[in-house]
Amino acid sequence: MSKILIIEDEEVIRGAVSRLLNRKGYEVSEAGSVEEADSNFTLSSFNLILTDIRLPGAPGTEVIKKAQGVPVLVMTSYASVRSAVDSIKQGAVDYIAKPFDHDELLLLVERTLRQQQLERKNESLKSDLDRVYPVTGMIGSCTAMQEVCKRVGKVAPTDSTVLILGESGTGKELVARALHEQSNRQDAPIITVNCAAIPESLIESELFGHLKGAFTGADTTRTGLVEAADGGTLFLDEIGELPLAAQARLLRVLQNGEIRPLGAEQSRQVNVRLIAATHRDLKQLVQEGQFRSDLYFRLRVVELNLPPLRDRGDDIVELAKFLLEKARVQLNRQPVEITSETLKTIKSYDWPGNVRELENAMERAVILCEHNTITPDLLAIDSQSQPTPQESSQPPQQDLSLEEYFCQFLLANQDSMTETELAKKLGISRKALWERRQRFGIPRTKKS
Repeated sequence: MSKILIIEDEEVIRGAVSRLLNRKGYEVSEAGSVEEADSNFTLSSFNLILTDIRLPGAPGTEVIKKAQGVPVLVMTSYASVRSAVDSIKQGAVDYIAKPFDHDELLLLVERTLRQQQLERKNESLKSDLDRVYPVTGMIGSCTAMQEVCKRVGKVAPTDSTVLILGESGTGKELVARALHEQSNRQDAPIITVNCAAIPESLIESELFGHLKGAFTGADTTRTGLVEAADGGTLFLDEIGELPLAAQARLLRVLQNGEIRPLGAEQSRQVNVRLIAATHRDLKQLVQEGQFRSDLYFRLRVVELNLPPLRDRGDDIVELAKFLLEKARVQLNRQPVEITSETLKTIKSYDWPGNVRELENAMERAVILCEHNTITPDLLAIDSQSQPTPQESSQPPQQDLSLEEYFCQFLLANQDSMTETELAKKLGISRKALWERRQRFGIPRTKKS
């Protein structure tokens, strides 16, 4: 439901417009001045603001800079080209002169809201250029992937919560995007949040927002990512790393469709479809008291299990060829050939980083290729000397560089410790831990 704020000092006009919009299904709030609106509401939480130009105190156009990008429609009895141009120059999306026809106003409101929704979707699209390609994680014909595709087709048109399980790099985010694109919410944005990449002290503020002065450093009011996904889809990746306090707030979103920003006294309604993903065993985390059981059961309405790349048989070859061509086009290189020896190396390697590791290997091979032929050495993998679980679980050795110690410590302890515990032991933040994982190419592995 779109939320509209009316700022008008004449009660009769304000009430008439409010009733008109209410009858059309909009959630309407009212204020008699910009000051009253700013004091009583979080302006950035509205989808549209209708304001008169001439108001007690500050003019209506002052709300434009206070509303943080919310579209503002200006109403005025003083119709003139000058006032129309001035208000639009200051950032108003459009202008309507009083007295106005009700149908004209409704048409303008509907058009503005539709435009805002399209702009939100475009911003989401621009954030991930890879979306011009097919869903990489769903290429393949093995039985397990065919089952995933079948389930995606069934659950996508619903608003049911989906829990995607699988090792790091198996394509969980791409499957989440496929669910969104095949849903009735496809014209609204999908907001993606990596729970492991946000510091624990900030994650509640990032997800649920905060009011100005809610805590030290909260200099402005901020809309949370859950509210930003209103009407669309919220994808929470690595949800197993979500702190317990944030889990409780998320449960309220799932149960009642409500959020309450930090420092706020009143809750707000949101309409969000939640998709979550993790490589971790949530059931075990529940037993260990690190994950709420009620949230776990709320999340797993529908489960999608993505198989690791090593269990997908000939899909590996199909994916390798697709990713090779994708890298070639992106890098604007000439067509390349992949030798039979290279294909044999690809099939014999376990790919602990799954599709993401394979994609990186193909990109690296295209960059280093000199004779338009992809040879095994360009992949920078050694299928004959992969570390066994016994080797990687040994305690870190002495006389290692900091980078080597970091890598060995992660490999030895990541299956028995949470990201928070690992970061604490290493003396770094969770965000720094995640960034170093990306730098050294060490995805988390699924517990056996």
